[in-house]
Amino acid sequence: MKYIKELIKGEAYCYGYLKITYLLRKKYNLIINKKKVYRLCKQLSILKPQRKIKPKYPRKIAINRTITGSNQLWEADVKYGYITSSKKFFYILSIIDVFDRSIIDYHIGLSCTAKDAKATLINALIKRNLLSSKIKPIIRTDNGSQFVSNIFKYTCEKLNMHHEQIPVKTPNKNAHIESFHNLLQNECLKYFSFTSFKEAYKEVVKYIDYYNNTRIHSAIGYMTPMEFYRENSSNIKKKLVVRV
Repeated sequence: MKYIKELIKGEAYCYGYLKITYLLRKKYNLIINKKKVYRLCKQLSILKPQRKIKPKYPRKIAINRTITGSNQLWEADVKYGYITSSKKFFYILSIIDVFDRSIIDYHIGLSCTAKDAKATLINALIKRNLLSSKIKPIIRTDNGSQFVSNIFKYTCEKLNMHHEQIPVKTPNKNAHIESFHNLLQNECLKYFSFTSFKEAYKEVVKYIDYYNNTRIHSAIGYMTPMEFYRENSSNIKKKLVVRV
């Protein structure tokens, strides 16, 4: 129980018992199974609420891409946050790599314009050393005003980037960035009643750093996004296929 309490106070504050089991094995070299961890978590009253299983319906949107490496497909979207004291919204525009799940770049501001989307996209390319590359990722977005603007359209054309937009009311086609923004809401934003934009900015930046560099992700072999990206950028290749 001691080790579990230590993990919960630190990086595993938002984890369920499966991820805690993985960390106990990795960090403390314990030989322990998930059933034992489940019982211990139950005794400590730290089990996460079980997700409700929704009925499955046939998918109407065809899976049209197969991603086998980083920098093949990026997704971008905008998330809203709220500053309680001033009763104002702030905006978080994030770009995620669908393969390695990293948040490559982001914009946080009291407004979010097409110029902000343009700057964020260019910064993401710079961070991945792709600005002058002939082969660039596809950028996928919804139909938000920032992304349907002429500014964003001409930017993508100038950068020689293919910009594709998902059909209206099909957020599942932008599932990876939607998933990240859901985590951001449930593991960060909902815990704060922000008194200023400065405070909001600080906490969101802190969470994105945690997500990229500390938070393990089951879909990429219980690694952090940056750890997975670095290993796939070297000679150590992880076999992973993402279909979107």
